[in-house]
Amino acid sequence: MPELPEVETVRRGLSPTMEGALLVHAELRRPDLRFPFPENFADRVSGRRILSLSRRAKYLLIDLEDGDVIIAHLGMSGSFRIEEVHVDGLMAETTPGDFHLARSKDEKHDHVIFHLEGETGASRVIYNDPRRFGFMDLARRETLTEHAFFRSMGEEPTGNVLDAHVLAARFSGKAQPLKAALLDQRNIAGLGNIYVCEALWRSGLSPLKAAGALVDAKGRPKKALILLMEAIRAVISDAIAAGGSSLRDHIRTDGTLGYFQHSFSVYDREGEPCRTVGCSGTVERIVQTGRSTFYCARCQK
Repeated sequence: MPELPEVETVRRGLSPTMEGALLVHAELRRPDLRFPFPENFADRVSGRRILSLSRRAKYLLIDLEDGDVIIAHLGMSGSFRIEEVHVDGLMAETTPGDFHLARSKDEKHDHVIFHLEGETGASRVIYNDPRRFGFMDLARRETLTEHAFFRSMGEEPTGNVLDAHVLAARFSGKAQPLKAALLDQRNIAGLGNIYVCEALWRSGLSPLKAAGALVDAKGRPKKALILLMEAIRAVISDAIAAGGSSLRDHIRTDGTLGYFQHSFSVYDREGEPCRTVGCSGTVERIVQTGRSTFYCARCQK
């Protein structure tokens, strides 16, 4: 499933085409994705100008001029592509970027098409989802924080609000494994399996360690928690800069695949040597709450 860096990459790829454009018509080619579309979804968003695109955790938010917000989640295999209409009426895909890998363009999986009119002409933003685990919803901007998706969600790992002291308050006294605590969206919004594994490796912490062990008797963050927070910010920043991770079906909006996976230090590297300088350990794979965890038992304590 695309994680925070992948969704941020999608947002940045869509923004130049969608922000400021008129959403002339929303075309739904089926009544549902993972969930049914909101009632009268196409009519409610058609004819509205798009003010901005933002992101909350793993959700893409499309703000419309009337105060409605389209909430989009990519699920397991969802992706967007952009097509522009030339003056001769022919469609042409936009492909910014330095390299491109083939992506699926099977039209039978094109479930939502936003027909846009912008300063440079007409375009289409197409949502394609072979597995249909993604979904779209509609909410009012003024009540967005109370939406069921967001009301219990923690702070973003990329902002200034979340720091080691905030995490210390949430981890204090908890015997819950550190990996599970970091995946809990109530503690941190948007972290997923891949980047939690990478951040734990960078900070030298075992995924099996109790979350509360990183907090002292007075409820203050220990040095290890401060280092972990720094590692989380760094791995997310690196992943966004690299365009996310091209695992399985994930595709960037410009048709390229993210390439941060080539820099993974532990994720999906079971049996390979640990990349920590001076460590002679081997990357292991264990299963925690049904998910694969990759780590080095020798240097992650």
